[in-house]
Amino acid sequence: MFPSMSIEFHKMHGAGNDFILIDARGGEFDLNPALASRMADRHLGIGCDQILVLREPVNPGNRVRYEIWNSDGSPAAQCGNGARCIGLYLEMNQESGTGQFGLESPSGVVTVTRCDDGEYEAGMGVPEFDAAAVPVNLEKEKDLYYLESPWGRLEFGAASMGNPHALLITNDIESREIPEIGNFISTHEAFPEGCNVGFAQLRSTQQIRLRVIERGAGETLACGSGACAATAILRRAGRVGDVVDVFLPGGHLVIKWRGNKEPVTMKGPAEHIFRGIMNE
Repeated sequence: MFPSMSIEFHKMHGAGNDFILIDARGGEFDLNPALASRMADRHLGIGCDQILVLREPVNPGNRVRYEIWNSDGSPAAQCGNGARCIGLYLEMNQESGTGQFGLESPSGVVTVTRCDDGEYEAGMGVPEFDAAAVPVNLEKEKDLYYLESPWGRLEFGAASMGNPHALLITNDIESREIPEIGNFISTHEAFPEGCNVGFAQLRSTQQIRLRVIERGAGETLACGSGACAATAILRRAGRVGDVVDVFLPGGHLVIKWRGNKEPVTMKGPAEHIFRGIMNE
C-alpha cells in the first residue's frame, strides 16, 4: 500500500460560487479528472463548484498562474469569482501588495484590485462576439442565434469571455424549466466546446437578475464570467448601460463595460470559509 499524501486546501466562495483552492506552488500536486470530481462531490468529497490550483507564474510580473477544474472533472478556461477568491487568498498571505496585480488564468491574464470596501474588482478582458471565437456553429440573425427545442424556438445571444456563453432573456427568472433548457443548450452540438447558459430578467437599464447553468458544473449560485458576458451581450444590444448591477441567486456583482474593444470589469465579494487537510 502506498502512503497517502496530505493536501492542504481552502474552501472559499464569491457570491455563493464556491471553490476548493489548493496552493501547489513549489510542490508536487497533479490534479486529474477523477480526483477533481471526487473532491468536488458534495456528499462523498469536500464539495464545490470548481477547484482552483495555484502554480508559479510564467511571467514573474504576475502573482500566480492557476488551473480551473469543474465539479465533473473537466477543465475550465475562465472564472471571475475564482479570480476574486485568489485575490483574497493572496491578501491573507500578504502577497497581494498594493494596487493592481495580475493572475495568469487558462485564458489569459486577469487583473485584480482590492477595493476600499473590501471587495475585489477583476479585469476580465474584452468580450468576443464572432461566432468562431465563441465558438458556435450557427448562422447569426441580427446578432441573435436560434435553436429549435422541446420548448419551442429559443432565441439567444452569445459571446466569449475566454469561455463560451449564451444568454437568453426571460420574463420568469424563477422558472423551473431554466436548468433543463440551460443543459439542452450547454450540451448542444451547435457549441463544439459546450457553453455556459445565462438567463437574464431585466429590471432596468442598470439592473438585471441572472441565473447561469455552467458547463461541467450545472447551475451555480453565481457565475462571474457569465455576469460579464450577459452585460456585454445586453449592452451591445442597447438594453443596458455602461454599469450594471447583476443580482444572482448567491449575491450581487457590479459589471462595467463601455463597449467596443474596452475590457469588462467585475466587482464583487470574496469570502474564506475554512481550511482543511485531505489525505489522498
